[in-house]
Amino acid sequence: MQKRCGAQTVLFANPVGIMAAASIVGPKEGEGPLGAKFDRVEKDPMLGVESWEKAESELVKAAAKAAAEKARVAMDDFDYIIAGDLMNQSTGSIFGLRETMRPYLGIFGACSAIGEGMSIGGMLIDGGFASKVLCLASSHFCSAEKQFRFPLEFGSQRPPTSSWTVTGAAGVVLGAAAGPSVMGCTTGKMIDMGVKDAHNMGAAMAGAAADTIAAHFEDASRTADYYDLIITGDLGYVGQELLLELMKKKGHDIAHKHRDCGIEIFDRNTQDTHSGGSGCACSGVVFAAFFLERMKSGEIGRILFVPTGALMSPVSVQQGESIPGIAHAVVIENVRTCGQ
Repeated sequence: MQKRCGAQTVLFANPVGIMAAASIVGPKEGEGPLGAKFDRVEKDPMLGVESWEKAESELVKAAAKAAAEKARVAMDDFDYIIAGDLMNQSTGSIFGLRETMRPYLGIFGACSAIGEGMSIGGMLIDGGFASKVLCLASSHFCSAEKQFRFPLEFGSQRPPTSSWTVTGAAGVVLGAAAGPSVMGCTTGKMIDMGVKDAHNMGAAMAGAAADTIAAHFEDASRTADYYDLIITGDLGYVGQELLLELMKKKGHDIAHKHRDCGIEIFDRNTQDTHSGGSGCACSGVVFAAFFLERMKSGEIGRILFVPTGALMSPVSVQQGESIPGIAHAVVIENVRTCGQ
């Protein structure tokens, strides 16, 4: 079977099963509309440690443990652990996973990390290089604000375009399983819309999401009608509006299929999160707690899962650089529902 399909897409020879997924979130996420669906809601955003950064590592550790237990896989049985976060040099992942003693691939795709991890993990398994892979993504509101914008003590005003970085971590176990399975992926390109405002991630990422979705349709000779839902990572309300406009210009109307994890995770009217949720954990925990469960129940058969990321650093922002966006699409099909 020719797995390479077009310029950016790989379609797997065999389904890569999603054995389990786990979601650990902070108190604000637990107060949102999906609160009852997460595996665990932490009451203390500090998680009993002395810094926000160490708290994020605790979230990574908890998500890894929960995902492995749900999949009934011992940590020693993972061929690879793939993880990413927003902190400098991925310290959230490194210090959360340093005791696992498993082959580790640290990735940086900003908020697209869970999509990048699932893409790489799926290719490793489909290629025969692994049988079980644990993919992780994490973020913390306080550590992200401190690193990319202003420390909370500064008390800065957040503009309406800003999003709220999700405090949480998600783990997805890939291996042999029936049901929802990764069937392929479309790796995104860096798309720079010229946005320099670190408070407007939706605008920075919308172009990348549109580019990746359109590339997937072209590569795989598909339209939006092939999927029950097309789910982006954390464009929020601002980014969603831009995405739908850009897709129409490319000849695709996806408004009736589109959902965004940044919109799903918070209540816009009661939680004061402005444009919605963001962060590496955003798409991961919403997928694990909400969309994956809907697939397991048979309510959804096929989704195109497109986590999105803004590729910036404190240094690039301080130097006045624009913010390139990235989006990685993961094809997930319910094998039983689709009759495969």
